[in-house]
Amino acid sequence: MKKVLAALGATLLLAACDTCCEDKAATGGFDINGEATPGSAAEFHQVIGDTVQFGFDKSSLTHEAQTALHKQADWLKKWPQTNVVVEGHCDIRGTTEYNMALGERRAHEVKKFLVGQGIEEKRVETVSYGKEHPVVQGTTEADHAKNRRGVTVLR
Repeated sequence: MKKVLAALGATLLLAACDTCCEDKAATGGFDINGEATPGSAAEFHQVIGDTVQFGFDKSSLTHEAQTALHKQADWLKKWPQTNVVVEGHCDIRGTTEYNMALGERRAHEVKKFLVGQGIEEKRVETVSYGKEHPVVQGTTEADHAKNRRGVTVLR
């Protein structure tokens, strides 16, 4: 009887291990040690970086943004089955219409850079959220700066 229970316990343990971490969605993109799983959204966000910042009323890419986008492009080349949506965001200053257009220009600049690095255009979509989805609620210049961004989201 003990042998049967031991065998049953071992089988259940192996079955649990087999399903534990193969499904990235079930683990949130992390392995059992809390490390980001290669190819996951968690790895892209935490290790590569999914956000670039823009200057006030600007859609041009800074040197820092280009450096970050080089890392994104290298990662996307490694994972060619992954497509992305680039979100363009703005701070709260300006009209809704103006910020929607500015957010679109920002998203387009990120897409143009990624495509220029060899990422297929069909893998990169863009969307503008203007000032509608701030990452920080506040009115200081530091708050505004954090909201002027492009975010590359895996899909």
